[in-house]
Amino acid sequence: MLPGLFFDRKNVTIDITTNRLYYIFEVMIMQISSRFTIAIHIFACVDTFGSEMKITSDFLAGSINTNPVIIRKLLSQLKDAGLIEVKRGPGGIDITRPLEEITFLDIYKAVECIEDEKLFHFHENPNPECPVGKNIHNILDDKLQSVQEAMEKKLASLTLADVKNDLIPLL
Repeated sequence: MLPGLFFDRKNVTIDITTNRLYYIFEVMIMQISSRFTIAIHIFACVDTFGSEMKITSDFLAGSINTNPVIIRKLLSQLKDAGLIEVKRGPGGIDITRPLEEITFLDIYKAVECIEDEKLFHFHENPNPECPVGKNIHNILDDKLQSVQEAMEKKLASLTLADVKNDLIPLL
C-alpha cells in the first residue's frame, strides 16, 4: 500500500498510516426493490379476480397493503411495457398475453429502474493512485456481468403461469 494514502469518497475516510477506518456513512445493500414483487402480486390478483370483478388500483392496494399511488405508478410501467391494458374511469385491467408468455424478466425490466440495463452500478472514479482503485473495474466487471446474466437467465425461465400454478391449490 501507499503509506499515508487517504481515500476520501463521499463520507468514508481511510487513513492507511494508522490503519484506522472512519465510517461516516450508512451501509447500503443493493437489492431488488419491492416493485418487482408488487408487480407479480398485481398480475396474480388480476388473473385470480379479473373474471369476477373490475380490478382497480384501490382493490390492488388493499390486497398488497400499500398506497394506491404506488399501484398506479406500477400499472403505468406495466402498461408502457405492453404487459397490461388499463381501462380508465370505472377501472379494469387486462393482461395482454397468456401467463406462460410473461416471464419474471419481462416484469423485472418493466418495473425496475436500472441504469443502462446494468444491475450493478459501479462507484464513480475509483482512485487511480491506489493499486486497488486503478484495477477494481478490470477485476469485477466480468464477474458482475456473469452474475447479472445468471440472474436474468433464471428470471427468464420463470413465468406468471408458474405463480398461478402455485397459487391455485391455496385458493
